[in-house]
Amino acid sequence: QVQLVESGGGLVQAGGSLRLSCAASGDTIDISAMGWYRQAPGKERELVATITNSGSTNYADSVKARFTISRDNAKNTLYLQMNSLKPEDTAVYYCNAECDVIYLGDMETYEYWGQGTQVTVSS
Repeated sequence: QVQLVESGGGLVQAGGSLRLSCAASGDTIDISAMGWYRQAPGKERELVATITNSGSTNYADSVKARFTISRDNAKNTLYLQMNSLKPEDTAVYYCNAECDVIYLGDMETYEYWGQGTQVTVSS
């Protein structure tokens, strides 16, 4: 099992910056990839950025060149550096972890989610 706790959200003016953190605990050795998702009012949850254990990253087009996803060397903390924030970035941001586990000889994949942290960008 993996537990995820996000922090770093808040209220910021357009053009400002925030850094979100996601602390992972539990069986973190089983994590194969992590990512950030967000859900704005009245919209479905969407992918923001992902990073695999090999270091491969992927970003939504709307945040490219503005957001940076990273992990620490222990692979137990995920970060999202958000620069040049826009009002349309306002959403609840969720941390996600994908875990691959060998159970009774078979590979099983599980996904875990944090509780979310609110990011509000005012104009």
